[in-house]
Amino acid sequence: MREQQQPLMSRFASGCAAVGLIAGISVSGLPAGAQAPTYCEPDVGSPENLKTLKHGLLEGYLAPESVPDSLKLLPAHPMKGSIEYDLDVANAESTFPLQGGPRWDVAAIDANLNFPEAAAIYSCTLGVPITKEGTPRLYTLLRRTLTDAGLATYKAKNNYQRPRPFMVNGQPICTPDEETMLRSDGSYPSGHTAAGWAWALVLSELAPERRDAILARGIEYGKSRYICNVHWLSDVQASQIIASGTVAQLQNDPVFRADLRAARAEVQAMRRQGLPPNGDCDLERRVFQP
Repeated sequence: MREQQQPLMSRFASGCAAVGLIAGISVSGLPAGAQAPTYCEPDVGSPENLKTLKHGLLEGYLAPESVPDSLKLLPAHPMKGSIEYDLDVANAESTFPLQGGPRWDVAAIDANLNFPEAAAIYSCTLGVPITKEGTPRLYTLLRRTLTDAGLATYKAKNNYQRPRPFMVNGQPICTPDEETMLRSDGSYPSGHTAAGWAWALVLSELAPERRDAILARGIEYGKSRYICNVHWLSDVQASQIIASGTVAQLQNDPVFRADLRAARAEVQAMRRQGLPPNGDCDLERRVFQP
C-alpha cells in the first residue's frame, strides 16, 4: 500500500510546491496588502458509493459527534401564556389570507425536499439549472448538506415534540397529504428550515456575486414553513441557529470543501452556456418581485 500511495503523494506534494512557487513569484505583482493563496489540499470530493439513509436521505458529510447538539444549544420552545407564544400565534394568523394564493404555492414547492425536485428550489435565484446530470457535484452537495442540517434538529425535535400550528388552529396546510406524518413529528425546531438556510449559506459562498438574493430566498424559505401552517415562527428562528452551526462545522471537512469548489466551477460553466433555471421562476417573480 505504501508503494502504491507514494507516487500519488509525491505528485500532490510537487503540485503544492509548484503552487507555492508560483504564488511566491507572483507576490511582487500583487497590490499592497494583498495575499497570495496559501491553501493546497487534495481535490477529492464525495465518493460515488454514498449510503442512502431513511426517507431517501443521502449520507451527510459530518460524523454524528460533529453535528451541533440542538437540545443543548436551544432553549425550550415558547410556552402558552408567554409573550413569545402569543407572537407565534399572531404570526400564524397573519398568514391565513395567503392560503390558496401564489405564496401558498411557493410554500408547497418549498416543502418538497425529495430529489430531484428539491434541487430546483434555489435554481431561479442562482440563475442556473441544478440537476444530477448537469451539475453533479452541486447536486450531491445539496443532498448531503440537507442530511447534516436537517438531522441536526432532531435531538430537540424529538425531546420537545411540540404540536404544529395546524394541530392548534385547525387551519389547512399547504401539503395535506403529509398531515398524518406531521402530527407525529415535532414542530420545534424546523428541519426543513435548517436545510433551507444551510443551503442559502452554502450557495451564497459558492456564488458570492448573488449573495444577497440567495440569502433573501433563504429567508423566504423559512417563511414558507409558517405560511404552510406547519411551523411556528420560533421553530423557524431556532432552526436557522442550528443551520448556521452546521455550516460552520462543514467548513472543517475537506471533502465538503472539495465539493464546494467543484460546484462553483459547475455553476460558472452553466452560466457560460446560458442554460435557463429549472425552477418555477415565473411564479417566484410574481411572488417575490410583485
